[in-house]
Amino acid sequence: MKRDLGDGYELDDDKRRVDVEAVHRYISEDSYWAAGRPLDLQQRLVDQAERVVGLYHDGRQIGFCRAASSDGISFVYLADVYVLEEHRGRGLGVELVREMVDRSPLADRIWLLHTKDAHDLYRKLGFGPPGERLMERRPDQASRSTSHASDSG
Repeated sequence: MKRDLGDGYELDDDKRRVDVEAVHRYISEDSYWAAGRPLDLQQRLVDQAERVVGLYHDGRQIGFCRAASSDGISFVYLADVYVLEEHRGRGLGVELVREMVDRSPLADRIWLLHTKDAHDLYRKLGFGPPGERLMERRPDQASRSTSHASDSG
């Protein structure tokens, strides 16, 4: 899939086109969610993604997102979504996520994501607060649960 957004902007889901070094630079240096992520890990995440969508301006990578799925059937996790600062405010983030979520073979799945600062963007695309059945376990909580389990044993 390639989709022209006008003014030199384009979306493309070809993994071979992704400039992994550019994506890594933003994610490891500027993101709040994966600061310091190693380049080899970023490459594996792109390679193993269920789908990626790149955002390009005049051929240069200026945005990205990826879909991760453990089984390819039940749900999909939207990750590593970004648009470079100098290209924001044009609706490109909405188009990037819309392409990933609504215009893909994965559109009929349950989608999950984490965000600290883009709630309004995701609401426009149908995301809302998690239902009462969704829970999260973070790595820092795992060590605490292990120590509590041994205390009760």
